Amino acid sequence: MLLLLATAFALPAHAEVKDATAAGFTVENAVLIPASPERVWQAMTADIDHWWPKDHSWWGKAATLSIDARAGGCFCEVAGAQQAQHLQVVFVDPQKTLRMTGGLGPMQGMGLHGVAEWTLQAEGTSTRVTWRYRAGGYSPDDLSALAPVVDKVQAQQLEGLARWLQAPR
Repeated sequence: MLLLLATAFALPAHAEVKDATAAGFTVENAVLIPASPERVWQAMTADIDHWWPKDHSWWGKAATLSIDARAGGCFCEVAGAQQAQHLQVVFVDPQKTLRMTGGLGPMQGMGLHGVAEWTLQAEGTSTRVTWRYRAGGYSPDDLSALAPVVDKVQAQQLEGLARWLQAPR
């Protein structure tokens, strides 16, 4: 029963398409994790290769994901000579805010641009992690159709972070 409660505690408490138009969208996911902001920050940045779902990377298990959490740093994926910059770090306030810009996944090849912002807020002995992604740009297609898909994928990624932090080591 405790394992079931702990797992339920780690699932996103909030997942929402905030807005969506033909030109872009905003999605937001949040989860309350029973860990300190310092521990969550370390896992978010230094341990990303352990919790980010490999099926949401360009080269799967062959790749290594990393975040260089400094202005100008890279959220990158490297699989030998195959390399991708998923996002570029533009704002760092350790244990509070990490902001990155770029097009995630297939949006990169579509010429779309976005702002991914992770915020951490202490709540007692836990940390609320909120991930907001705003994306847009020119497209001959209606971008509002992408919003629920991106929202679902980001919820899975945030669940990965929560599960990683709760896994026994």
